Amino acid sequence: MGRRLEPKCRLCRREGVKLFLKGMRCYTEKCAIEKRNFAPGQHGQRRTKLSDYGIQLREKQKMKKFYGVLEKQFRNGFAEAARMKGVTGSNLVELMERRLDNVVYRLLWSLSRQEARQMVRHKKISVNGKLVDIPSFRVRVGDKVALRMNESLETRIKDVQEKRETHDLVGWLDMDKSRTSGTVIRLPEEQDAGLPVEVQQIVELYSK
Repeated sequence: MGRRLEPKCRLCRREGVKLFLKGMRCYTEKCAIEKRNFAPGQHGQRRTKLSDYGIQLREKQKMKKFYGVLEKQFRNGFAEAARMKGVTGSNLVELMERRLDNVVYRLLWSLSRQEARQMVRHKKISVNGKLVDIPSFRVRVGDKVALRMNESLETRIKDVQEKRETHDLVGWLDMDKSRTSGTVIRLPEEQDAGLPVEVQQIVELYSK
């Protein structure tokens, strides 16, 4: 599986918005957007007017980076969303939100989606009692996602949840009292995601 290896803060600066790729750092004054809210590179501070295509491309790049997926994965996701009934943009957000790595992040078990992806890969997550180590696995309504706990993971999860306690759990997931498992109670909607993206611009880009 391909990975993005460039510095995470440069990605946020390039798009001009917080994509929350560096965990709790994004919520502090150390965030790169707070310090240098302009694009990286020699000409980053130049003011440039984007064409319609440029605006659409930037929105697509934002969403890709937000969920940490590569171009082929994203394009395949859009093609599937276009085949589904309903609004293509909303369908695309739903498919991205249902990824297992995103669910782990939404359940407050990691500080970033990259960390959540690593947890899935390292076989720390089960779905309906069965081990799942595929980050792109899509959950369905009624699925129960749980941590495969050990002493070191328990300490880490407790630390993560203390740091993220001010950030609400999304409405389409229900966490149990032990905070070590959660259930998908409904499909996610576009407004649940809190995306800093104009999804319709992506639809127009791919519809050309």
